[in-house]
Amino acid sequence: MAKKREFHEDEFEKIRLIPEAAEEYKKLDGSIKIEVDKKLAKLDKNPFLGFPLGNKANMDLTGFYKLYACGKSVRIVYRLLTPEKVEIIEVWGIGKRENMEAYKDVDDRKN
Repeated sequence: MAKKREFHEDEFEKIRLIPEAAEEYKKLDGSIKIEVDKKLAKLDKNPFLGFPLGNKANMDLTGFYKLYACGKSVRIVYRLLTPEKVEIIEVWGIGKRENMEAYKDVDDRKN
């Protein structure tokens, strides 16, 4: 039986998952985790890899970024702590694209 992949912050220099995002990561299918890990590794090297979010659909996610994984079916939503000299990339959500799930979760968490 394959061992379940766990997220280990020490594998990354700057990536940190808030507790809710860590729970979402745990629930991902193994093949999706592999793809998310690849994106997180790229993000760790280039914090501006994602696209800025703003105010849309009654959700103000200004200051957050989105990064696609698994084609465009999974969203990684994050923000930069100290954007002028990025030291920490704080992931707030990892979720499905459908029904803006990942964005809604992050919007709820920040309020």
